[in-house]
Amino acid sequence: MSDPAERLQAFLARVPYVRFLGMRAELAGDEMTAILPFAPHLIGNTFMPALHGGVIGAFMEMAALSQLSLTAQSPRVHKTIDVTIEYLRPGKAQTTYARADVRKIGRQIANVHVEAWQEARAKPIAALRGHFLLAGDT
Repeated sequence: MSDPAERLQAFLARVPYVRFLGMRAELAGDEMTAILPFAPHLIGNTFMPALHGGVIGAFMEMAALSQLSLTAQSPRVHKTIDVTIEYLRPGKAQTTYARADVRKIGRQIANVHVEAWQEARAKPIAALRGHFLLAGDT
């Protein structure tokens, strides 16, 4: 599969948690934007209401893996080694966006930074830094 849009859609279809979240992604040139439409089952704090922190973290992790599926092509899904998440603002009950920046790809490990925002990209609600084990071609 050489078309980036097809590779991205194939990755999203392969991961069941992506379907649970309702996540989708769009490509504009070489930039991928992950989109998490609001859904009531994603709420963690019903009083605010606010997205569950685990949902925000999982969304950003999936954004990182989606970007890696484009950058470090493999027929298999890359594996998460570790992630560090900074929660910066409450995630409101609205659509959330994320962009992943692959900072370095080595022979076996990739370093990725992700920022998630809602109303303005300049005001992120959370950031993720992660290390991912690159899947081989076999």
